[in-house]
Amino acid sequence: MTEKDIPFSPQEYARRISKTRQAMEQAGIDILFVTDPSNMAWLTAYDGWSFYVHQGVILRKDGDPIWWGRGMDGNGARRTVWMTEDNIRPYPDHFVQSTERHAMQHLGALLAELGGETARIGVEMENYYYSAKAHMTLEATLPRATLVDATGLVNWQRAIKSDEEIGFMRRAARIAETMIDGAIARARPGLRKNELVAAIYNDALTGVGDDWGDYPAIVPMCPSGADASAPHITWNGDQMQYDQCTFFELAGVYRRYHTPFCRTVWLGTPPDEVRHAEEALIEGLEAGLDAARAGNRACDIAEALGAALTKAGIERGARCGYPIGLSYPPDWGERTISLRSEDETVLEPGMTFHFMPGLWMSDWGLEITESILITDEGPAETFCNRPRQLFVKE
Repeated sequence: MTEKDIPFSPQEYARRISKTRQAMEQAGIDILFVTDPSNMAWLTAYDGWSFYVHQGVILRKDGDPIWWGRGMDGNGARRTVWMTEDNIRPYPDHFVQSTERHAMQHLGALLAELGGETARIGVEMENYYYSAKAHMTLEATLPRATLVDATGLVNWQRAIKSDEEIGFMRRAARIAETMIDGAIARARPGLRKNELVAAIYNDALTGVGDDWGDYPAIVPMCPSGADASAPHITWNGDQMQYDQCTFFELAGVYRRYHTPFCRTVWLGTPPDEVRHAEEALIEGLEAGLDAARAGNRACDIAEALGAALTKAGIERGARCGYPIGLSYPPDWGERTISLRSEDETVLEPGMTFHFMPGLWMSDWGLEITESILITDEGPAETFCNRPRQLFVKE
């Protein structure tokens, strides 16, 4: 390993590669090509805003991983990955957004050079960063190879976090608490939403002490009033008003590790239906935390939440959580386990989730959530420590 600011120890990267190779063997994959930037970073430490062009990491049955990407991003790889120069293989810039050639032609030639001309090559087909054109071109460039779907193969190896990873998420949690504290303290009638988000970003990136804040995979969600009936509306230049709620769906981020955290503020006096929903949501959230134990299943968390909401006459219908950790835009979820009634994945110590039982009604919304760690014994540990309540500012 070179003298660089690599996030984790050599032993940690060796552990990750060993796990991934075991999964490759079980799937009958000779060479794995991953394009999800989270998976790239997890295997190699590569970190750069270059996922808008074709790039990836090649993992064979032996040897160190190989970073492959745009030529101008080669120096970014040299500055961030733990591998040596021989394992950095950039392509020329004339492949970028060309109508005459495609970067996958360069990749195909590289894979052939590495012995992949007739190999079973795993690719992440259901992935934001791997296009249909890329797949077609790679198939045409390697006609004797067999391309197989390896979507989620690396993601599943990330499900149980190491102690080093959990340490990063604890740091991110302190940032998330600061962000929520600041958002609630600043919220007032007349404050423009964009000004509030500017302050949230300042807290997010300033961080806490020496723990600087990284950029989030999802921008702050903080809709107000009727807009809060939609879970994925961001912000605008409107002023905050009395008799409206605003939920804050945010994440503290430290070195790409995310700890999401959501709370809701009401300016004025909440109506009875909102108070009723708050009570039911908190009851369900706490029941779900108690069910989030090693040996239980993902669905047990969802069913504990659902029982409290059903008792209160609230039908929610959506999944209530997902695994979290290292992420890049456009999503901070790991896209494996879902906290919903159909998912019977057994919970194991070291798994981390955003337990996210938000309610989005016809003209208001309420989010009170926790990022959680499955422990060896007992209920889940929450990464953040703030009251579970609707914050009211009259």
